[in-house]
Amino acid sequence: MPKTLAPARDRILKAAASLFQSLGVKAVSVDAIAEKAGLTKRSVYYHFRSKDDLITAYLEARDEPNLALFQRWFAEADGDVADKVAAVFGQLAASARHPKWKGCGFLRTSVELVDRPGHPAVIAGRRHKKRVETWFAGIFTERMDPSAASELGRQTMLLLDGGFAITLLHRDPSYLESAGAAAASLVRACIAGRAAA
Repeated sequence: MPKTLAPARDRILKAAASLFQSLGVKAVSVDAIAEKAGLTKRSVYYHFRSKDDLITAYLEARDEPNLALFQRWFAEADGDVADKVAAVFGQLAASARHPKWKGCGFLRTSVELVDRPGHPAVIAGRRHKKRVETWFAGIFTERMDPSAASELGRQTMLLLDGGFAITLLHRDPSYLESAGAAAASLVRACIAGRAAA
């Protein structure tokens, strides 16, 4: 039986994701996406009104899977909550050791579109980062008041994205491991401080 092709929209998104992650969103043309997807440029525009819509869909499609992956890594890690947070950073460091790793697609896209803060893809990136931050805060809320947990979630997010940026700049995944160690120390200290209060 012949192999069935994925629906055209899925093929376009898969091709765009591969090219955007590899080359960046500005360097990739709609023609290149159509060619990689094995479709016509007209087909791309049938499913996406513009390249901007396609860039936004690319990030929106990554949102839930990325957060779910972080949640799985956290759940599967051994130790206390601080160890589990560090494990998320450790898994990201392991991913960064892959030769094709190009950093965080959300951050890279926001840098490319820095002159367009209202771009729907930038908004999608902000939404994703806020969801990750809120997830961290939710973990910490079980151990401290919501205001302190929210601040700790924000600080953990700063360490995470700082780790992404410096790891990409230096091509050295140990920066993500160092950021994870700092996050674990911070989490441990905050939880201990709340318990002592």
